[in-house]
Amino acid sequence: MGIIRSVMIRLGLADLTVERGAISVMLLDDDTRRHRWFIKRFAGDDLDIAENVDEAKQLLAGPTYDAIFLDHDLLPHHYESNEHDDHHNTGYEIAEWMSQNPHIQPAATIIVHTRNADAAIKMVEKLRESGRNVEYCAFPYLDLKIKNYWMR
Repeated sequence: MGIIRSVMIRLGLADLTVERGAISVMLLDDDTRRHRWFIKRFAGDDLDIAENVDEAKQLLAGPTYDAIFLDHDLLPHHYESNEHDDHHNTGYEIAEWMSQNPHIQPAATIIVHTRNADAAIKMVEKLRESGRNVEYCAFPYLDLKIKNYWMR
């Protein structure tokens, strides 16, 4: 580092920002509006989108992801209540599947972004059982979370 650069850093005049490289992201969500939202937030990154459990399993069994975003409520009737018998069609199925397969995406940061807080907590608990790096962030606060983790 040169003397001039060192002085500029000490005076607070140097630009210390670093551009991050592209990251690989997987999204499980059935809402096309959210797809567009994620596409905008992760412009320049590699983003794969799954709309259902089967698609998510196929994607997650493939390449390594830096970040995985999971929604819980994937069908219209899930939005109204957690009292249904098709949990295999929700994001909880992916949480359970990943927990049972710890070799799949072991280093990814996982964020559960559903508005369904009760279901989100169950997903987070299930994923943490297998040592996953996971947290819950309600969708309205997700933009700030993304900026904190993967600032551009």
